[in-house]
Amino acid sequence: MTDHRSSPYPKRVRLIEVGPRDGLQNEPTPVPLHAKLRLLEDLANAGLNYLEAGSFVHPTRVPQMADSDQLFQQLQRRANITYAALTPNLKGLERALAVDADEVALFAAASETFSQKNINCSIAESLQRFEPVISAAAAAGVPVRGYISCVLGCPYEGEVSPDRVAELAEKLLRMGCREVSLGDTIGVGTAGDTERLLERLVPQLGADALAVHFHDTYGQALANILVALRHGIATIDAAVAGLGGCPFAPGAAGNVATEDVVYLLNGLGIQHGVDLDRLVAAGDRICHTLQRPNASRVARALLAQR
Repeated sequence: MTDHRSSPYPKRVRLIEVGPRDGLQNEPTPVPLHAKLRLLEDLANAGLNYLEAGSFVHPTRVPQMADSDQLFQQLQRRANITYAALTPNLKGLERALAVDADEVALFAAASETFSQKNINCSIAESLQRFEPVISAAAAAGVPVRGYISCVLGCPYEGEVSPDRVAELAEKLLRMGCREVSLGDTIGVGTAGDTERLLERLVPQLGADALAVHFHDTYGQALANILVALRHGIATIDAAVAGLGGCPFAPGAAGNVATEDVVYLLNGLGIQHGVDLDRLVAAGDRICHTLQRPNASRVARALLAQR
């Protein structure tokens, strides 16, 4: 048996399940509301206690999230689960507050070009837009989570400076975000890239203020997560069955699969509170609904044994 007593990793990791939002937003055909609600229920049954359930963006930008109001109104809430939503502007926040979202998230980008493509404004302008959103959320007692896209590379600009990411992350935290999730939106980052980024950010901001959000385009997500764990980061974004992509990042593959992350954490003796078998069943069900292959290697291996 492996001795984890001297482990350099966190003892417990919080998994942020982004499949219902970041995972489904890129599907080419409409996902029925009942299927989204069932997915949320399945994920809750698996033990995930933070579910990014929807997105309050303009329906012409992300049509798959057009029913987020109805979803929040109809979901069967559980007291120990955070049901969060993406709110890119004040109007989005107002919609989220109207349906009692537990937490909201904002998206910035470490690339000027990606910022323009994703939210139609510069990085500086995006921060100006976020100020009233964060202020109004604070007044309503709703925590705000910050995302930074393209921290390890941009589909339009290529390499992204760790200094730029550090500057933007610090601004978001100072503005009132409770944590900043570092997103490798196109999945190009390697363990070396992640090491250099976190060597720059963790001493300045602290591991507790950071989360990681890796896409698996080049198959490097788990290696990058291992680096993040060694830096003390204990919050990881993932999507069941590896759902996702990005409407504004051509060629980006889905998020790292939650099943694969759980298997990694199990092997390291890190607590997380998720039942892997139930998680695999949740991913299998939504993949059948979407008529798409399961992108989780762990899920495929376990399902093949049944």
